[in-house]
Amino acid sequence: MTLVTNDDRPVLVVTNLDDPTADFVIAELHDRGVPVVRFDSGDFPATLSCSAAIGGTDSWWGSVQTPSRRADLGAVRSVYYRRPSGFAFPHLDKQDERFAVAQARYGLGGILTSLPGCLYVNHPNRIGDAEYKPAGLAAAAAAGFTLPPTLITNVPDDARAFIKAQGAVIFKPISVPLYLVDGKAQTVPVTEVTVDEVDDSVSGTMHLFQKRVRKVADIRVTVIGEQIFAVRIDSGLLDWRTDYGTHTYTPLAAPPGWSGRCVPI
Repeated sequence: MTLVTNDDRPVLVVTNLDDPTADFVIAELHDRGVPVVRFDSGDFPATLSCSAAIGGTDSWWGSVQTPSRRADLGAVRSVYYRRPSGFAFPHLDKQDERFAVAQARYGLGGILTSLPGCLYVNHPNRIGDAEYKPAGLAAAAAAGFTLPPTLITNVPDDARAFIKAQGAVIFKPISVPLYLVDGKAQTVPVTEVTVDEVDDSVSGTMHLFQKRVRKVADIRVTVIGEQIFAVRIDSGLLDWRTDYGTHTYTPLAAPPGWSGRCVPI
């Protein structure tokens, strides 16, 4: 068992086992001599345990422990929060499982979101906020970005009217939870949709329709602190996520005026 303490100032990497992005970050941290404690919060309580205390004017102290490593919570320098799997207690009946999941989420999750003097990339609460696409669209509009006409609805007639009015329209999922086909994770692609394809099943839940923009390329922007990193993605695809092997990536300088829109003031 390796104990990572204040002398080492570890980074906690919270994600699932199959996360190649986290693998790259961990490799870089190792090259820089920064200790890492990686775990999936979904492994709790089978192979992950946590004990933390608080009192007086002190913040949380205690530890989180995996089968091979134990981190002092007061020593954590930063938390790289990616894509942990959900809590599960399959040995319990449904009612007891709901109770246990709630205790785990708000207990372990609450501790991990309130570590003292810790840099979060990104804070789980902010990640949760960002998962709401309507809120993200509203924030983009408020920041001065031009948005294509967008409709979120479960009314089939409204969807048909929107498509007729806008012409070329795409459908995109509002959120993409884990979706398995033959045991393999799938991504629901962005697709163009016509009036004839809209039927009464639209009434079953919310759907997002958006005027299609004839693009030249995609641009992805990452903001870290006050630094903006932009990359152009050339793929020739409507949804570049459907085939990463076709991409060409080109770093870009952030265009004038972006900093005020992308970096919180």
